[in-house]
Amino acid sequence: MNQKSISIIIASAICITLFTQCKKEEIDIVDCSSVTPTYTLNIKFIMDANCVSSGCHNASSKKSGYDLSSYDATKSAGGNKAFVASVQHKSGYTKMPKGASKLSDADVKSITCWVQNGMPN
Repeated sequence: MNQKSISIIIASAICITLFTQCKKEEIDIVDCSSVTPTYTLNIKFIMDANCVSSGCHNASSKKSGYDLSSYDATKSAGGNKAFVASVQHKSGYTKMPKGASKLSDADVKSITCWVQNGMPN
């Protein structure tokens, strides 16, 4: 085997390793039969307490392009798969809230069900 062949094999192995480690985990689908959250009654409180008041995702900062300070802005973010995946702490996504503990299971379920139910106001 010549040096060029060995280099190609090593480069291929590195690419395969990097590709498989970057795979994004699928979001969990939740049984929402007993949970019907709305933005006004449930989601706004979670967003305000964990995302907006921290200064990360308010109307002026919009870190990573997300404004979670209003229904329309949060609904727009909720349409992106990364929104739920980040809250669920799925691999391949930035875990949110960043630099803080994962939200409670109840809050994660509320957000997931809110999105699954069509993001009602």
